[in-house]
Amino acid sequence: MQYINVNEQQSLIMSETVLPEILADECLLKVKAIGVNRADFLQRAGKYPAPAGESKILGLEVSGEIIQCGQLAGVNHLGKPWQNGNKVFALVAGGGYAEFVKVKASQLFTLPQGFTFEQGAACAEVFLTAYQSLFTIAALKPTNKVLIHAGASGVGSAAIQLAKAKQCHVVVTVGSEEKAQACLALGADAAIDYQQTDFVTWSKANVPSGYDVIIDVVAGDYVSKNINVAALDSQLVILSMLGGRYCEKIDIAKLLSKRITLSASTLRNRSNSYKAQLVANFINDFYPALLSGNIKPIIDSIYPWHQAEKAHKKMENNGNIGKIVLTVF
Repeated sequence: MQYINVNEQQSLIMSETVLPEILADECLLKVKAIGVNRADFLQRAGKYPAPAGESKILGLEVSGEIIQCGQLAGVNHLGKPWQNGNKVFALVAGGGYAEFVKVKASQLFTLPQGFTFEQGAACAEVFLTAYQSLFTIAALKPTNKVLIHAGASGVGSAAIQLAKAKQCHVVVTVGSEEKAQACLALGADAAIDYQQTDFVTWSKANVPSGYDVIIDVVAGDYVSKNINVAALDSQLVILSMLGGRYCEKIDIAKLLSKRITLSASTLRNRSNSYKAQLVANFINDFYPALLSGNIKPIIDSIYPWHQAEKAHKKMENNGNIGKIVLTVF
């Protein structure tokens, strides 16, 4: 099969390898579309290796058709056996940038009727990451006040929709007026352009009681700023460190006085059982909303997979609003 490889110069090139061999509880997919994530070019640069035992090929989410099922693949959420020809999308720990990929059957989603493969490829990573952050970790409650950094990103756009589905007050930070308008169109109550306005100053004036939940992909100095605008008994969830791995000053007194819970999480290196339960919980809570269109994947752009280099460059330059997707043909 063909796949996208990383050469010694860290460039993306097309290469050939053997088909993955599935285990009894897995399915083999013919990949139709691939979701692009920042983890892909971090792995490409040698900064985010695949978990032990997983494919070293790039790619964390795919959409496609089942072409082989293991004997213990089980049934989908409708109680029907997984079978060849089923259209699905899925989160994978690696191997997505390829013509074929193996997936644990318990981590598959049925592609909603009317969805394109491109839409399917834009769902799993962002919605599961946002769902895990808001509900599994932060225990989001209806009408909570939520701050989402990088609101126009894939995870940000998913988190806005999930939080608004629970009637929460949602504020986002973005890097441009275009991104601000995109977030407002998704239901965000306010969008702060951090290029023009300090989000701490704005929040002190407009959300004086503070935020109950803060979703942060920036880290760095944002950690101390988040503490300044956090509410009593709030949840601060850090998912990435686009602003750097260190924060020079953290006011522990404020952490204590506000009783803030600070959590950090990645999804890729979670156990298969954890991911299976996360998928099951999301299906139970939000799959009907996906079917009805009340929540939806936001796609910025679609590239043929031979132009993966161009897709990576766009994401590295923060030029996307929503997901970037590669099509396989």
